[in-house]
Amino acid sequence: MKTCLPVLAAIVMTLSYAQTVPSQTAPSLTEMAVRVTEARKANATLMRQYSWTSRTEVIDQGQVKDTRIDAVNYGPDGRLQRSIMNDQSAPLPFGFLRRRIVEYERTKVEEYLTGLRGLLEQYSLPTAGKVQDFMNKATASGPDANGLFEMTGRNVVFPDDTFSLWVDPRTRHAQKIQVSTTFEGDPVNLTATFKTLPTGLNHVAYAEVTVPAKQISVQVQNFDYNRNN
Repeated sequence: MKTCLPVLAAIVMTLSYAQTVPSQTAPSLTEMAVRVTEARKANATLMRQYSWTSRTEVIDQGQVKDTRIDAVNYGPDGRLQRSIMNDQSAPLPFGFLRRRIVEYERTKVEEYLTGLRGLLEQYSLPTAGKVQDFMNKATASGPDANGLFEMTGRNVVFPDDTFSLWVDPRTRHAQKIQVSTTFEGDPVNLTATFKTLPTGLNHVAYAEVTVPAKQISVQVQNFDYNRNN
């Protein structure tokens, strides 16, 4: 399951860029959407100055099937680089037939998670137009007990989906997101929590994707952020 781990972890990186919101003084949704896009680009630029550690775990049928720890940074070409520090897959059973069955099951899980990535990436709201569409559909509430404001939109990417974003109004950074959607007929849930460093870098600290019907979950933790010299 070595290919699906970086595939799902890439979703988390995309979310790191997507969720910084403007001040409430923006005069129009169009300008707000542009400011969100500009803030995203600024955060992405800052992210390229850092290296960090990422731990990804795939749980299938209640058992940990793969755990991977990567050292992550950006190369000179601006592309994300992952250096494997540790990769532990569940051992394959003895016996030719049993081994082939397990290998087939792993391949199917990898294919499923690869397709799931394509769906979830759409919730990163990659363009100013997508951001504006979300704001048009979203309802706002708050502050809650933690002082956070919530924006929730429905039918954001697919019918009957829900996308919620919690923001700290003091920093204008996202603190949490939740996505409820479907993939190949199965309910899918994504939850991510964010952390803001003293330098202003906003990143996903923890994320989990769950598919209850298939008893699959992927958990990603990002930590030990260090600014490159």
